[in-house]
Amino acid sequence: MSAMESMKNKIIEARGIFKSFTIGGKKLEVLKNLNFSVNEGEFVSIMGPSGCGKSTLLYLLGGLDIPTQGEVIFNSNSYNTMKEKDMSLIRRRQLGFVFQFYNLVPNLNVEDNILLPLLLDDKKPKHYEKDLKKILDIIGLNNWRKHTPRELSGGQQQRVAIARALLFEPKLILADEPIGNLDSKSGDEIMKLFKTINKEFDKTIIQVTHSNESANYGNRIIYLRDGVIEKDGAVKVG
Repeated sequence: MSAMESMKNKIIEARGIFKSFTIGGKKLEVLKNLNFSVNEGEFVSIMGPSGCGKSTLLYLLGGLDIPTQGEVIFNSNSYNTMKEKDMSLIRRRQLGFVFQFYNLVPNLNVEDNILLPLLLDDKKPKHYEKDLKKILDIIGLNNWRKHTPRELSGGQQQRVAIARALLFEPKLILADEPIGNLDSKSGDEIMKLFKTINKEFDKTIIQVTHSNESANYGNRIIYLRDGVIEKDGAVKVG
């Protein structure tokens, strides 16, 4: 970690995280005593074999699930002590989620899909026209704003999902296998977009990926195996 990175504030921290599920009467331990933090401006990839708990960890970091033991600290606040109303506000306004499946509404056009979170937050879309144009410029879809998802390629649909995640200027973007459904060319374009968002707009990103190529777009990789952190280190340049 560089001196500049070490001066940045922690944006999220996992403290003694355990997560288990009961299946068929048997307890399955998925995550075991995870401890790590992510600083503002980092682009972190969580990697590991299938079933190692990558997506489970991401959902815990996003407040979409709760740990069996331990706590997640976001922006100096523990999820454990938050009321559900406050947690919901954080998920909507301070966290941006991007999933493998784009989760777009088929009968809404590009701009309406991007603006959809405003309706959940009782905000008026007309107040976000400048933000919308800026976001459409970032994702390169200004000329497609009136098109519906069925008229877009998979890569374009994922760009719309990314734009939707950016709408409220989130402090942290969480991406779960964001290029899992894309061909290699489209996947590279999406990863370059994430890198641009991270570098030029100073957005913190944590992604789950099984791809070394995708992970190398970031600056740090956390390897999970059998529910524990096997390795945590910087991406080797070149």
